[in-house]
Amino acid sequence: MTLFLLFATYAVILSAALARAGFRSQSAASSGAPRDRPARILIVGATGGTGRQLVSQALERGYAVTAFVRDASRLAIDDPRLTVVRGDVLDPASVDAAMRGQDAVLSALGHRRYFYPARILSQGTRNILRAMEASGVRRLVCETSLGIGDGAFRLGLYYTFFTIPLILPFYFWDKARQERLLAASPVDWVIVRPAVLTNGRKRGRIRHGRHVGSFLLTARIPRADVAEFMLNQLESDTYLRAAPGVAG
Repeated sequence: MTLFLLFATYAVILSAALARAGFRSQSAASSGAPRDRPARILIVGATGGTGRQLVSQALERGYAVTAFVRDASRLAIDDPRLTVVRGDVLDPASVDAAMRGQDAVLSALGHRRYFYPARILSQGTRNILRAMEASGVRRLVCETSLGIGDGAFRLGLYYTFFTIPLILPFYFWDKARQERLLAASPVDWVIVRPAVLTNGRKRGRIRHGRHVGSFLLTARIPRADVAEFMLNQLESDTYLRAAPGVAG
């Protein structure tokens, strides 16, 4: 019982710390007036689950897409409007090269280094932001997760008291650093915080806003729906400089 109480206390303290470390909205969302449609977009993390959905759906919408990848063989998509650029998000020079000529950026960065401290998300985002400023690219839509900032505790009890504290504490702490970097940036950013991601088909029913998620139950959403929502933010200011949660 003592060990259980100690672990529960640790889990609550960790989630409270993630709430403070991540971005916390200062004001309501804007009016959502239409903005100019970008023509050329850079997708970072294009070989991940959400990233592949972003690439395929962006091509369907008629964008000229640059997919920034470490391993081009993992992106089995062939389209005349798709340019695949090999590079490492931790290498500023390769990020700078991929950024030139772009109108907007979509980031679905992730990694599987869960069990020890890593700064892939935050350092990669730092390099993206620097490259955007150098190239004059204004719009960035970035995927993080519920469970951070004012989305803390909203992945449900199972994630709050088991998955995050036991398996993902370093990963989520780096996501929190990533959000703080975005919040301090002068670019036009949107943070998208999905619930637990699935590989289900796109349903087209997306709940979004500051109060999405549950303190008790685990909310889920297909990656295909997250990609659709992220792409929508390229042409809307509804959530400019905000961090909506999204769930199915």
